[in-house]
Amino acid sequence: MIRAENLRHVYKSSAGNKVALDGVNFLIEAGEFVAIIGTNGSGKSTLAKHFNALLLPTSGKIFVDGLDTSQEENLWRVRENVGMVFQNPDSEIVAAIVEDDVAFGLENLGIEPKKIRERVDLALDAVNMTDYKKFAPSKLSGGQKQRIAIAGVIAMQTKIIVFDEPTAMLDPQGRREILDMVKRLHAQGKTIIYITHFMEEAATAQRVFVMEGGKIIRNGTPREIFTNVKEMKRLGFNVPVAAELAERLRRKGFKLPPKILTAEELAAALGIRKE
Repeated sequence: MIRAENLRHVYKSSAGNKVALDGVNFLIEAGEFVAIIGTNGSGKSTLAKHFNALLLPTSGKIFVDGLDTSQEENLWRVRENVGMVFQNPDSEIVAAIVEDDVAFGLENLGIEPKKIRERVDLALDAVNMTDYKKFAPSKLSGGQKQRIAIAGVIAMQTKIIVFDEPTAMLDPQGRREILDMVKRLHAQGKTIIYITHFMEEAATAQRVFVMEGGKIIRNGTPREIFTNVKEMKRLGFNVPVAAELAERLRRKGFKLPPKILTAEELAAALGIRKE
């Protein structure tokens, strides 16, 4: 469980202070899959870094599994609970061999070698990268590198995984593969926090936070958020293609049910059968 209470973060510099988070409040239950969306500068990545205490609150509080992240004695336990995957895997890979990179975090935890080997093998199998364990990461594609970064987090066996735009640098196929892995991890009971610029990805979550100006301005299910097409457009967001097309068809006089979100729902409403 993650709870934020009036969370505020200010970046201070000689050029002046910048408020990145401004009174953020939320509760994420254990086992939830929450997507966070927002335009550039909305505070998404700053918020992500608070989940495992890479950043500490300027004021307010954030609790991870009941632990106050601002208390120094809690930092180790917080970081044991929360794994992070960022958008550029090259910035996360530290070893010259794939299996050594996946083992890196476990070695820092002092896990015994036999258990490290078991966890690394299981993690590589989970991301379908077992055949590449002796490869140099530099020889892998962007999507494969991101799988290795995810394997490193899986090996740590954290309860919570935060993905900060993990598909931003990937092609459509790579994005689908990573999102499929995220869904599998959620199905296994992990709490998933998924930051993305791709609305179709956000629409697969259980709940969506919409951020603007360092605040969470909307909090609801994907159906509640994305089928309000006019409002999302006003805020500067795209919406899933099916939701937007359904809205356009309604304006042209088509009698369609409200809150259509997926292509399958739209096809059914139009009487189109899949061959």
